[in-house]
Amino acid sequence: MYELAILARGGVLLTVWAVAAGWPPGRLAGRLRRDGWQRICRGAWAAPGREVDWRLRATALQFLRPELVCSHTTAARLHRIDVLDGQSTPERLHFTAPRPAGPARGDGIRIHTTAFLTDRDRALRRGLRTTTPARTVGDLIRASATREQAVVVADSALGRRAVDGVRREALVRYEELVAELAAPRRGAARARTWLPLAEPASGSPAETVARLRMGDAGLVPECQPVLHTADGRPLRPDFLFRTAGLAVEVEGYAFHGTRRAHERDVARFNALQSCPEVRRVLRFTAREVFHRPDRMTATIRAALEL
Repeated sequence: MYELAILARGGVLLTVWAVAAGWPPGRLAGRLRRDGWQRICRGAWAAPGREVDWRLRATALQFLRPELVCSHTTAARLHRIDVLDGQSTPERLHFTAPRPAGPARGDGIRIHTTAFLTDRDRALRRGLRTTTPARTVGDLIRASATREQAVVVADSALGRRAVDGVRREALVRYEELVAELAAPRRGAARARTWLPLAEPASGSPAETVARLRMGDAGLVPECQPVLHTADGRPLRPDFLFRTAGLAVEVEGYAFHGTRRAHERDVARFNALQSCPEVRRVLRFTAREVFHRPDRMTATIRAALEL
């Protein structure tokens, strides 16, 4: 019989691999537990010392069921596409599979069955089979409960930004999303009305929501315009009402990656005031944007009327 560690792939061992290598099924589970293997789900074990995180769980499930393709919020995590808090449960894994498929729920997973999943919709990302960025964004927008959820996803995929502390390039082009949403699928009609609200220059979910709420109040600033400080350094405020000389910044380290990044944003506040186009700067926290948007827009309107 082969040693169990030799049979593992990517830190995952399937029971069927061990049995095929000669391990007696009746003795296997006990031996695995004694050696420190951790049960991931029925039929799959994690190597001793491996963290059983969402990626390892997804790897095990794809070994068990090769038809599963990571999708929706799980694919978004793989591609580093922002989603709004509350749009997903981090512990739940989402997959898409062709019809017919096995159980749609269980072991913390949800399987979306579809007749529309071609090779062009599939990609390999960080060792996992996943939907492409365009298909991922399309699935998420079609399934979004609110305009804010939909536009946050589109903004994130269309623009360059740092997600989870990793800076990446834009993932899709606007024309790709138009084509993705053209198909007559459930939720597509509503999704097509939301897509034109996307702004690739948006730098975070909080900025996206702030922009949408300002638009609701009839306030239409420039998004991330390039200005220059007094010493000539380029700087991009989150929003600028150029005629009024009013810059608006959305702060909050939870959406800028780390506390150090937040400190850099605070230092930038001082440099921003040296830009010739800026006469006043308003700053709002992400909490204010999400929970008190009316107060934010009222404060901006009052500053514009001075």
